[in-house]
Amino acid sequence: MTSSDKPDRAEDTPGTAAPTGVAALDWAAASADPQYRAAIVDLLGALAYGELAAFERLADDAKLAPTLEDKAELAKMASAEFHHFERLRDRLAGIGEEPTVAMEPFVAAYEGFHKQTAPSDWLEGLVKAYVGDSIASDFYREVAVRLDSDTRALVLSVLDDTGHGGFAVEKVRAAIDADPRVGGRLALWARRLMGEALSQSQRVVADRDALSTMLVGGVADGFDLAEVGRMFSRITEAHTKRMAALGLAA
Repeated sequence: MTSSDKPDRAEDTPGTAAPTGVAALDWAAASADPQYRAAIVDLLGALAYGELAAFERLADDAKLAPTLEDKAELAKMASAEFHHFERLRDRLAGIGEEPTVAMEPFVAAYEGFHKQTAPSDWLEGLVKAYVGDSIASDFYREVAVRLDSDTRALVLSVLDDTGHGGFAVEKVRAAIDADPRVGGRLALWARRLMGEALSQSQRVVADRDALSTMLVGGVADGFDLAEVGRMFSRITEAHTKRMAALGLAA
């Protein structure tokens, strides 16, 4: 997933207070709580399917690439996404869960998003991958700081930037420089993507009891309804910064 322009988190800054609650535990200790375990299975299932879908999307985007160099670059990124998927799949299996069963509840949401946001050309595909992946990465990073140490390390590692962010920015800005009219169309497209991505994220959280309970404070330390609202505000702010990097108006 794209992780460029990562949101600044106090928890990532050296010298801040040590983790507390669940975030101070490892998986063996934290998973003794069945509700927390169920939430993590949901989280890893959603993330795993997201990585698999990203692999498929990038492979499809490579077919639209205007040059062989672009095609090869996207193929390399798709390969990285698949390796992220494999790590999540293996982790689910390692904790005694069937990966396909864990991913299944999230298929409809991802497919619904992709159906509603099918790009019409190469540039729209680049913006979709950049915007959509970045929103997802922001969400998972927000959640990760309150996960047990083992799960947190895994989640953060699979959010490593595959290079798609910088690639998309370079190509989109070059296209706008060549034809400024492209900017208006892509700005409207990116706003639509943002709305659809947030709607789908909120719907997924609302539909999964264990996951929603973790987010609002029933399991994860420190989250409450107000914090969830602030979390989505931070995600929106990060999106605005990325739009500026693309040369588009938010």
